[in-house]
Amino acid sequence: MVRLPLTPAEVERGQRLGMLLRRARGERSMLETALDAGVSPETLRKIESGRVATPAFSTIAAIANVLGLSLDAVWAEVSQADDVVAPARRSA
Repeated sequence: MVRLPLTPAEVERGQRLGMLLRRARGERSMLETALDAGVSPETLRKIESGRVATPAFSTIAAIANVLGLSLDAVWAEVSQADDVVAPARRSA
């Protein structure tokens, strides 16, 4: 299966997701957070650094749960720049 390259918007969204999770994690260790969420520390590191721009929903749900974030809050922050672009697309 060939994976299509990510769009610049998807890459930016992944970077915003990584920053959000890193901020929410605060002083908590990456290892502790990852293990509590049931993901590998390497997976969490890649998501936080933006290297995995489109992680699986279940992965984000598990991490968000451990960090006390609602999925609504995660989506609201991660998609914020999309809202600026979306109205222009709708009127086209």
